[in-house]
Amino acid sequence: MSAAMKKTVSFGYEEIDPSEKTARVGHVFSNVAARYDLMNDAMSGGMHRLWKDKFVRRVKPQPHEDILDMAGGTGDIAFRMADHDANITVSDINPEMLAVGMERAAERDLTDLVWSEQNAEKLTFPDAHFDAYTIAFGIRNVTDIPAALKEAHRVLRYGGRFFCLEFSTTTWPGFSDVYDVYSHKLVPKLGKLLANDEDSYRYLIESIRRFPDMPGFEKMIRDAGFMNTRVEPIMGGLVAIHSGWKV
Repeated sequence: MSAAMKKTVSFGYEEIDPSEKTARVGHVFSNVAARYDLMNDAMSGGMHRLWKDKFVRRVKPQPHEDILDMAGGTGDIAFRMADHDANITVSDINPEMLAVGMERAAERDLTDLVWSEQNAEKLTFPDAHFDAYTIAFGIRNVTDIPAALKEAHRVLRYGGRFFCLEFSTTTWPGFSDVYDVYSHKLVPKLGKLLANDEDSYRYLIESIRRFPDMPGFEKMIRDAGFMNTRVEPIMGGLVAIHSGWKV
């Protein structure tokens, strides 16, 4: 069931009206845009950099193909793909995140990236426009995830591939308890200390806990029309790479 059909959706541990979530998430990311790397370092202990490297290796960007990197505003994934001579469009719903990404791209002299403000649930791109769709640590913040997945399927060409990197639920015995303490107790405090923003960091941790587990999210990807879906757990599922194909 899509979020549009629900009475409420989750915002961290809160249940709110679906019409409120996009704006509230937008406020969170406007707050953290300038400190995006700091945010990810706090949430992952710095491991997000290795996870993103692995993610791009799985995507295998090819020369001259068209790739949409959704929720990629600050450019972390796009910069990693830029050396492969693909045509990369970086999209995000949040203009502050895009502004950070464009500034970082200018510092790296990356002039070939296309930047586009987009809502993942209602993309303005034509049908069958891209060869690959990537989204890293963004899908859990979408109000209507099924709608976003269907849009991803729509804008991909036949034979196109979908790749998603997202936090999930680790199955390693004992480690999940340790990470729960770290994430719930320490990460918001780090947000307060390093960015004077405890609430945004608390939401981001809570949003991880409300996100579907690996089998549940894989089913959502299949329900959107993707075939040959696959899940690659990292650190027992603390993070997972989900993929599927439009065939």
